[in-house]
Amino acid sequence: MDLHSSDAQSLAMIDFEIGDHSLSPAEYVIVRQAIFATADFDFRHLVKFSAQALPTGAAALAARTPVVVDVPMVQAAIAPRTLKMFANPIYCCSEVTARPHDDRAPVVLGIEILARRYPEAIFVVGESAAALGALLHLVEADEVKPALVVATPAGFMDVDVLKDHLHGSLVPHIHVAGRKGNSVVAGAIFNAILDLAWQAYGIEESVVE
Repeated sequence: MDLHSSDAQSLAMIDFEIGDHSLSPAEYVIVRQAIFATADFDFRHLVKFSAQALPTGAAALAARTPVVVDVPMVQAAIAPRTLKMFANPIYCCSEVTARPHDDRAPVVLGIEILARRYPEAIFVVGESAAALGALLHLVEADEVKPALVVATPAGFMDVDVLKDHLHGSLVPHIHVAGRKGNSVVAGAIFNAILDLAWQAYGIEESVVE
């Protein structure tokens, strides 16, 4: 990640305020980026990782696995660097054309269509709890097997339940526990994973090419 001097100073301040921690180096990169994007140190404790989420996600990015996002704001946050690094195709659920007489929310219909089309995609759900619920329903029905799910919708009881279901699943995932979260956090987490993937795969690949 190319940093302006002020950004580097901000990251240094985050490092100083956090001090000692129990996160792995890769997990800390993710958490620090979420804090940097929001100025909210609660994310130190709220960002949760399943086993193998980071290596699995990085490998999927390097393999140019399609990325499915729930809303355009997430797509805008991740597209420039994704296309520059690994050129993964990115599809947005809320931009899928709705079917006539279908009363479901466009983002729900979109994630159902795209998940069935790309069952092993990386899914980034930044805002829509309904989209996360639809995705988890497909996972539980064994219709899709995501390479990674990043889930950061904000909300109250329903969102907590959905995040708990994700946490209890076998799907590689990163989620924000509790009520906080949004597209900004989702974009920050995903772009940090991109940096980790580039360090592991991209630099070597660019040298070979």
